[in-house]
Amino acid sequence: MKTSFPRAALFLAAPFLTSLSLMSVSPAAHATAPVPPDAEQRPHTVKAPHGAAREDVYYWLRDDKREDPAMLAYLNAENAYADAMLASLKPVENTLYDEIVGRIQQDDSSVPYRDRGFWYYSRFETGKDYPVHARRADGAGVDALSIQAANAKADFSGEQVMLDVNQLADGKDYYAVGDWDVTRDNRILAYADDTNGRRQYTIRFKNLETGELYPESIPGVSANLVWADDNRTLFYVENDPETLLTVRVKKHVLGTPVADDVLVYEEKDDSFYMGIDRTRDDKYIVIGVGSTVSSETRYAPADNPETFAVLAPRARDVEYDADHYGGRWVIRTNADKATNFKLVTAPSDATSRRQWTDFVPHRDDVYIEGYELFDGFTAIEERAEALTRVRVLKTDGSDEFVQADEPAYAMGLAVNSEPDTDWLRYGYTSLTTPATTFEVNTQTGERRQLKQQAVIGYEPSNYVTERVWTTARDGKRIPVSLVYRKGFEKNGTAALLQYGYGSYGASMDPGFSVTNVSLLDRGMVYAIAHIRGGEEMGRAWYDDGKLLNKINTFTDFIDVTDDLVKQGYAAPDRVAAYGGSAGGLLMGAISNMAPEKYRAILSQVPFVDVVTTMLDPSIPLTTNEYDEWGNPEEKRYYDYILGYSPYDNLEAKAYPAMFVGTGLWDSQVQYWEPAKYVARLRDLNTGAHPVVFRTNMEAGHGGKSGRFRRYRESAEMYAFMLDQLGLDAATR
Repeated sequence: MKTSFPRAALFLAAPFLTSLSLMSVSPAAHATAPVPPDAEQRPHTVKAPHGAAREDVYYWLRDDKREDPAMLAYLNAENAYADAMLASLKPVENTLYDEIVGRIQQDDSSVPYRDRGFWYYSRFETGKDYPVHARRADGAGVDALSIQAANAKADFSGEQVMLDVNQLADGKDYYAVGDWDVTRDNRILAYADDTNGRRQYTIRFKNLETGELYPESIPGVSANLVWADDNRTLFYVENDPETLLTVRVKKHVLGTPVADDVLVYEEKDDSFYMGIDRTRDDKYIVIGVGSTVSSETRYAPADNPETFAVLAPRARDVEYDADHYGGRWVIRTNADKATNFKLVTAPSDATSRRQWTDFVPHRDDVYIEGYELFDGFTAIEERAEALTRVRVLKTDGSDEFVQADEPAYAMGLAVNSEPDTDWLRYGYTSLTTPATTFEVNTQTGERRQLKQQAVIGYEPSNYVTERVWTTARDGKRIPVSLVYRKGFEKNGTAALLQYGYGSYGASMDPGFSVTNVSLLDRGMVYAIAHIRGGEEMGRAWYDDGKLLNKINTFTDFIDVTDDLVKQGYAAPDRVAAYGGSAGGLLMGAISNMAPEKYRAILSQVPFVDVVTTMLDPSIPLTTNEYDEWGNPEEKRYYDYILGYSPYDNLEAKAYPAMFVGTGLWDSQVQYWEPAKYVARLRDLNTGAHPVVFRTNMEAGHGGKSGRFRRYRESAEMYAFMLDQLGLDAATR
């Protein structure tokens, strides 16, 4: 089970990219950038454990309660400045938004999956922002394809609506449903919702037979919940209200006071995240805790979850996640120097690593990312040469791979809710192929397409995807995924948008985006730089881009830019870069290190004040991430982080045009980091290119809720980028 929820959060996949330019316009020249009031009169001495104190004149922009009138006035002034600067681009933004939404099939639904006698799915209705979560009873002639066909005809007879999120979100600036779970008898739904984007959820209960909402609710929790077999007891994870850390597992008995909920487990080490789940065979409830470099799993029988046993005690530099099926545990682990992970098995009553037996051995050239257990086979998600693949390992020891037909793609396991089948569901996409769900018969090889993302007006054959390799300054080969429209010539004149992330071992695989098409139709190239800090090339790729190797992430990105320009994929003065969250750290670093190489920088919810944040354990996520960035209480890490932290390394020089975005209620990267960064950048920037700072006052790390509202935000940002790059309005 996955228990790590890092600062990355919603930026663990390449972003939806958007573009359209109908005219060449410039921001309003008369707008005046706001100046934070009393900056020089409000200095703050920032903790500096290894030398002279650091003075931070914009530290006052931090307000944990988000109530300070001066701070709010400054953010609103920046938003007003952004409005003025972007006013002349509004026609482009509107057309851009219309084009994106025009590609989307609005009355869409997910691929249904069967679980305990019901088929579950989510669907959208035309013009509405939020999904409807529903189910249909199993029966003769009912399957995934027949349900999708009925939904396509708006035939919802026989459907039971569990949650209409449109109704729940009505009148709210922000609304999101996180995890939900149905009791084993299929009668009661528990779900967690968030009303401001802070990821502090409230659990609520609904009787699916009567539609009744139960009176009790459980606030201050993560979006993670599991029912026990008695259909009355719910396990959930309680957050610390200040640090937002997942600190306690509790259980609630429906119909009893929440104040009486029993503490099941409390995690004392604040470097660990926590999550709960049920095993594949539904026999056990598991509590998983994990830090950057260590894991531990507890388990108890789901029919009597009173006492939790430890599967294997935690040990530094030993990670593992476990599932149970077929009378044994199957465990993915890096124990015993299995850097790229291996699979082992253990008996059902295991409590020690001494009971582990190798199942799928470690390989230096193959990274094991995940697995799913079936009666007749094990499906394994693997990564080799920066590409994903699905391996089917059968009980007789034979194996085979699910095939792909493109040089750059992404493949992974889909929802496989039933283990007693020969059919394996998997997802496939590329920079030119919309997201597709297949199922393949592991005995006969027959393959069926269950669904492909409908993209109105899009023809895949008009586009080309490539996988190229560039060379970093230290000789490492860096994979790059590229896409462009057919007819593109590498003559050094095109505009390029280069995306990167490079943290937490999160791999940025090439996937299709409906918004990307507009860029390509106007002759633009889109590239994903698979830089160190991710795991595209295995665990060593991650290790070589974190802690005291973090600089490699930044120099890799810059070296990819240089090589793509050298090869003729882009003009040297028409390169834009984009990253979010920890990818925003990347944007801040390259802006300081090589500002002349980028015409525009797009930075969303950027982690840019690394030293100050990592010195403050009260800030959410700080203590969980000492093994990602280093603990600056130690001098070697303090000095190293101080050498690249974007806020600390701003200086008097010309910077690229920038669009910086944040959310006031962000739980992952606090709003004051980008706010301080932009304020200081305005003080020091000697260049003439515009800097726009947009704060979403009603949302958090992922932006506004709803499927269309996020496209409006993207349209504004990309209108700014396209204007800076001087893209021609005409399609090619």
